[in-house]
Amino acid sequence: MATAIISKNPPNFFKIPFRARKARKLSSKSPTVQVSVSVNENPPLKLSSVLPQTLKPLTSKPEIEIALNYLRSSDPLLATLIDTHPPPEFKSDSLPFQSLSRSIIYQQLAYKAANTIYTRFVTLCGGESLVIPDSVSSLSAIQLREAGVSGRKASYLHDLAEKFRNGCLSDSSILEMDDESLLRMLTMVKGIGVWTVHMFMIFSLQRPDVLPVGDLGVRKGVQRLYGLKEVPRPLEMEKLCEKWKPYRTVGTWYMWRLMDPPKSNTHQISSIT
Repeated sequence: MATAIISKNPPNFFKIPFRARKARKLSSKSPTVQVSVSVNENPPLKLSSVLPQTLKPLTSKPEIEIALNYLRSSDPLLATLIDTHPPPEFKSDSLPFQSLSRSIIYQQLAYKAANTIYTRFVTLCGGESLVIPDSVSSLSAIQLREAGVSGRKASYLHDLAEKFRNGCLSDSSILEMDDESLLRMLTMVKGIGVWTVHMFMIFSLQRPDVLPVGDLGVRKGVQRLYGLKEVPRPLEMEKLCEKWKPYRTVGTWYMWRLMDPPKSNTHQISSIT
């Protein structure tokens, strides 16, 4: 299993128009979040700080707006940052297997080189829609090498494909898993580490409560936001960002914005381990 790489900047693979370690169990089934409010509570709870009854993937503007309103109410410092940047937008049309295959190929490569290799890989498979376990398994290490995929990454791709073929993983099961189960299952795949899973949950699955505590860019953003003398360690990150739950994904996105302001209207993000 590969060790997760720590990045200074958000990954640059899933294109986002500019406009977690202890993960909460938030799945695509939108589990119910219990909220208890006392009628005699003093002071009364602000409407914007009350959690919605269900949490959904961050796939629509209304969901993003709910998250932003909640974060504004729960963290005044983050509220100021939110009001100085356009809202985030999370989009991905790829199926889980395709996204994970792409993540493996993009590991430790510059975006342009990785994109070239991935394009050749897609061609070998017969097209984007045919980036499926059977087609990837049928590609030899030599074929992948000729496309620019290293021998190690070829073994990672074959391991991923095999785990899909034997039923250990599937696109549907990945969509149904809670965050903790997903982290455990995906890190069983060779070449996929915790950081990659976090990026996959954020940018492919649009899970709302992911805090990549191993990402240096996010940690430095938290340091700057709260005026800390040192970059917080992962356990400190958990405590400092507790107030962002259950929308730590959105808080994370703003930490990247704080550390790497966009120079144009488009920012590219990619899942690279």
